[in-house]
Amino acid sequence: MIKIALVHDYLTQRGGAERVFELLCRHFPTADVYTSLYDPKQTIELGDRLVQTTVLQKIPGATKYFRLLAPFYYPAFRALDLQGYDLIISSSTSFAKAVRKHPEAKHICFCHNITRFLWDTQTYLREYADYQQLYPFIEKLFRVMRKADIAYAQEPDLYIANSSEVARRIRQTYKKHALVINYPIDNGKFVFCDRKEAYYLVSARLLSYKRIDIVIEAFNQLGWPLKIMGEGPEREQLEAKAASNIEFLGYISDAKRCHLMAKARAVVVAALEDYGLVPIEANASGTPVISYGAGGVLDTQIPGKTGLFFDLQTVESLKSALIASQGMHWNYQMIRDHALSQFSEGLFFENVQAVIQEVCGSGITTEASTVPSIS
Repeated sequence: MIKIALVHDYLTQRGGAERVFELLCRHFPTADVYTSLYDPKQTIELGDRLVQTTVLQKIPGATKYFRLLAPFYYPAFRALDLQGYDLIISSSTSFAKAVRKHPEAKHICFCHNITRFLWDTQTYLREYADYQQLYPFIEKLFRVMRKADIAYAQEPDLYIANSSEVARRIRQTYKKHALVINYPIDNGKFVFCDRKEAYYLVSARLLSYKRIDIVIEAFNQLGWPLKIMGEGPEREQLEAKAASNIEFLGYISDAKRCHLMAKARAVVVAALEDYGLVPIEANASGTPVISYGAGGVLDTQIPGKTGLFFDLQTVESLKSALIASQGMHWNYQMIRDHALSQFSEGLFFENVQAVIQEVCGSGITTEASTVPSIS
């Protein structure tokens, strides 16, 4: 039996990358878990699992202001002692790929994206306006960090990208080949309903690149009911733009989120996503997706079958797709079946097991999940 370490950048929030790491932790129940910072109240559910952290955990307020510690993550991960492991599986958009390993060990990196704040700095700072005034200093620091990012990106023996788009970025920036294995959804959390209600749904962090502003303007003009799930720094500004047909739900429980997704007429995604679990989660609920037709959705959606694309991130382009979607006769059962067959945990871990067998010469079993139904 090989000894496995699971490593994630930081467990201080709950997003798509963290949901994938949660699946990895569940699938490898005896693996040791490492991260830089851990706040169990703000992240995935790990039960009584021991989570080993770095020296950064001792800094007061570190889990709340984790973004301010960017220059210190690489040395913190380099300081972790992982010499006793045969296989390291890192889950990373930035720093965890830098961990050291025993010369005979293998390191597989599930790369959700290249380090976006380093390689797309201006877009990142637009999301966090408080840091914009620090740009002259930040850019000088980031020049140094980009060199370190490229150097540490050579550590993994194999990259697994969540989409063709991310694989392209890994090749372009890190000069490393990446296998594409589309990440799964947590099948057991999603429910199916073929009786849809009138509302449309957005499930996203309220950040500028998510382009919720154009969704709000489109629904302001159409007057159709829209529910928006999620929190973020843009919430106050977005709420000020929204008409009375738009409801902001903030953070809600997983159970309520899944029921809202199952009964929505459609889920709307206006961002250019690296991959995007939300469209697949919607499909697993039998719900079609109206999405901007670029990035990860090109790997996961079938236009006219599981959803519709709009070509431009504009109000008019989105409105046209929304109006067209109302004339579609959606097969909700087919939408669900496609998601569960193509993006199931079972299929995902079959592919992962095959990779581990090839890289390490050892196999690990996978358990499948099922999706309940609601009326």
